[in-house]
Amino acid sequence: MDNETSPVNRVDEIRDELVRLQGKRVRVRANMGRSRVIERSGTLVGAHPSLFVIEVEERRGRTARQSYQYVDVLTSTVELYDPDTGERLLDYSQVEM
Repeated sequence: MDNETSPVNRVDEIRDELVRLQGKRVRVRANMGRSRVIERSGTLVGAHPSLFVIEVEERRGRTARQSYQYVDVLTSTVELYDPDTGERLLDYSQVEM
């Protein structure tokens, strides 16, 4: 139990990693429940104390901002990928709570 990381510390790690990724392009895969999964590409524009914001491309050149909580990444409800390689950027699914 001494070498386990608490969920609060993991959320802090996720926030720190996303702060480093600000301004970078990412692909977001979000499980919205009821078998709805949304996949979009965009730019990470902000990492705030309790959430992060991604500006995504919509149809006809329009953009929209979507916000997600860090705990969504921790629980794999939201997954972030490199848009070029498809590699998962933050993988906390192997970590047991």
